[in-house]
Amino acid sequence: MPILAYGISFRTAPIELRERIALPADDLEEILKQLIGSMPSVRESAILSTCNRVEIYCAMESPEHLPIQEWLSQHRSVPEHEIQPVAYFHWDQDAAVHMMRVASGLDSQALGEPQIMGQIKNAYQLAQQAGTLGPELSLLSQFTLNTAKKVRTDTDIGKKPISVAYAAVALARQIFSDLANKKALLIGAGETIELVVQHLKTQGMYQLSIANRTRANAEQLANTYQTQVLTLDEIPDALDQFDIVISSTGSANIVLDKQSITAAIQKRKHKPIFMVDIAVPRDIDPTASELDDVFLYGIDDLTEIIEENMSGRRLAAEAAEILVQEGAEQFLQHRAIRDSKETLMAFRSSAEAVQKEALTQALKQVEKGDDPVKVIKNLARTLTNKLIHSPTLAIRKASANGESDVIETVRKLYGLTDDKVSTANDIISNNNNTSTSDSGKSTTTQ
Repeated sequence: MPILAYGISFRTAPIELRERIALPADDLEEILKQLIGSMPSVRESAILSTCNRVEIYCAMESPEHLPIQEWLSQHRSVPEHEIQPVAYFHWDQDAAVHMMRVASGLDSQALGEPQIMGQIKNAYQLAQQAGTLGPELSLLSQFTLNTAKKVRTDTDIGKKPISVAYAAVALARQIFSDLANKKALLIGAGETIELVVQHLKTQGMYQLSIANRTRANAEQLANTYQTQVLTLDEIPDALDQFDIVISSTGSANIVLDKQSITAAIQKRKHKPIFMVDIAVPRDIDPTASELDDVFLYGIDDLTEIIEENMSGRRLAAEAAEILVQEGAEQFLQHRAIRDSKETLMAFRSSAEAVQKEALTQALKQVEKGDDPVKVIKNLARTLTNKLIHSPTLAIRKASANGESDVIETVRKLYGLTDDKVSTANDIISNNNNTSTSDSGKSTTTQ
């Protein structure tokens, strides 16, 4: 069954379009069920929706990507003519290579960033929960994650801390030469925000507060890193206390509006606030960048910083690409072996049926008192004739139709080397000569 990897990413589409297409994390399980239910040709599906990409992985009955594009257009109310120019699609081996590159961080904004492997794993687990993960994508997920782990352990691609979180902190360090006496508000409680906390701590910054829609999640992170906790509703009243705001939630709506930011600036007596919005869709109202004393950066603004820090990983990426290609080839080999099991079982079952029938007949002949030697010889001849009957017909048909590839396949299956074929031809030739000679003698005698 063909496998499709379809999507858009930061490489092909601007953030304004990506945030319109982004699929809400809380609704993904239901979205997967809707996708499968609305398109009979799609038998399996998993969805990866992050700040940098939306990708749909499918096992389909026919190799056609347009239904997926039409579905995405309708589901997100984005005209198809806007999606089509920025969308990409990959089939089978190319799809496997793409997914393994994504999971390994080779297609990330920050080359080799580690979070994406966990996001891929979560995408497959969610598909399993939704009941949309079948044998095709299940096998591919195993090879994808195994390859990503191999890239992580066998190359140096993850040695340096380069990620969107790292870039956000690096940008803050460029704005403020000393972070130790600054206060930061981190909105969200996911893996990206946790990385931000870690990087800020290494810069000697300890006046941190975490705000999240679910207070329990924020408290769990706060307890680990000894930070303060806020709810989203408390942000407007406390915003003026912070010099740095970094946000990364899964919200479908604006979390921090321009009005709240304006009020905070006034309370700060126009002391600047540095803001980084890592989320897609965006958490911070983008029009806030129009305000004096507000320095607002989006995820696409971090690309330049990331590029400057990636040079050390590019050499390791070359070795990683080789591992990805090997992983994709191994996936295709295992899929081919799996797909051939039914054929092999049917082939063996057919041969065993022939054996059982011939053996039953031979045993009856022995029980009747027939010469055992003759019975055994006849059994061997019967088995041989029946087992080679179908291949013989196939060879004759292929020869008549000039299908040399079929002939070559048969030779490989039965180990018919040129020497064996030559010996067989000699035997046939000798038998024909003997038959002709015998026929001649018989005629002369008569």
